Amino acid sequence: MSNSKIFQSFIIAVIVSIAGAFSSQSFSSDNPIEALSNGKSKADFRLRIEDVDTAANDATAMTLRTRLSYITDSYKQFSATIEVEDVRTVLGVDSYSVPQTGFNTGEHAAIPDPEVTELEQAYIQYKTLSLTAKLGRQVLTLDDHRFVGHVGWRQDRQTFDAARLQMSSAEGLNLDMAYIYKRNRIFAEALDAKSDDLLLNLNYSCSHGKLTVYAYLLDDETLNRQSDTYGIQFSGKRDTASASVHYKAVFATQQATQEGVEYDPDYLFLEGGATLRDIAIIDIPIIDIAITDIDINFAYEVLSSDNGQASFTTPLATLHKFNGWADVFVGSTFTATAMPLGLVDTSVSIGSKMAGVKWSAIFHTYDSDQGSVDYGNEFDLVVSKQFNKHYSGGIKYASYNADNFSVDTDKFWLWVGLSLF
Repeated sequence: MSNSKIFQSFIIAVIVSIAGAFSSQSFSSDNPIEALSNGKSKADFRLRIEDVDTAANDATAMTLRTRLSYITDSYKQFSATIEVEDVRTVLGVDSYSVPQTGFNTGEHAAIPDPEVTELEQAYIQYKTLSLTAKLGRQVLTLDDHRFVGHVGWRQDRQTFDAARLQMSSAEGLNLDMAYIYKRNRIFAEALDAKSDDLLLNLNYSCSHGKLTVYAYLLDDETLNRQSDTYGIQFSGKRDTASASVHYKAVFATQQATQEGVEYDPDYLFLEGGATLRDIAIIDIPIIDIAITDIDINFAYEVLSSDNGQASFTTPLATLHKFNGWADVFVGSTFTATAMPLGLVDTSVSIGSKMAGVKWSAIFHTYDSDQGSVDYGNEFDLVVSKQFNKHYSGGIKYASYNADNFSVDTDKFWLWVGLSLF
């Protein structure tokens, strides 16, 4: 059965669920006109400088991302959201390329922030205490963004034309279903793709943690790439007087066809860490600055290879969040044949907060899954601060030291943000 056929059954379930909940719900506005006029406006701005230095080329970009939103009030549990996004270069600082759109191709290193004005979100929502249904263009994320995310670090965020149903119960059981018929990627409209994607995510929370099982059945009709991914995840944490310990384990398997190659790789992720409290690393009472908590984390991730011909992929993920901020492996975890030997990423991180300033440092080592090839290592650092509910800013640095993959790459970001709502 195709994903679109399954979606027909999904739509019937949405209609039945909404109809069953209709009679017992209170209404926020008395009529549709009032719901429209009682809505809320939001504006979000991010000005960013990004500098890239590689062994092959370099680039610098200064871009401003503007996002304007309007969310209506609820009428009979229905509401609507519309959001427009604009990305512009500032002060003529545009010495970078976006090969996917043809901007300065070959002249500079790539920075995937094309200039664009587009409809970012436009959807209708029905929401009760236990059910949320959305139809239209929307941001859609699942779990930690490893398989489905919005790529929010880039100026042009990833969205989906989709129908989504989320249901929850008092017993801790939650179901998340979505059908995606178009992927709106981060390169303006250059790589947007028609799709026939079905996402199923079921999780159960208890005192020991959260257990999640999922099936992500993806069909990129534009590039003719298909993949069916089935996985299970368990995560949780334990608190004591002096520490909070967290842990996560994920396993997934994938059957896929891409570039004429059929492959069957697996995915493994293991993570453990702790927040140590009241250890008084730094205490400066004169200016009332102290570090009393520190976060330490270890992670081991394997995107396996299927006999050296293709590797595990996560094409809908927020890829920048994983495998180093230098983004050296982004293309490889999007295209199965780009890194056929797979990827093993072992990392350790440390971070804390001082005077409202958050910082985190991460060290990665990279190897192949097939053949134990040393790809290199990377050091990442970020410092950020939320000054109040409206203003934010930060700096970020990534340095990849190549061995048998790609080239040495250094990246630096400086940004400020303003949110009005």
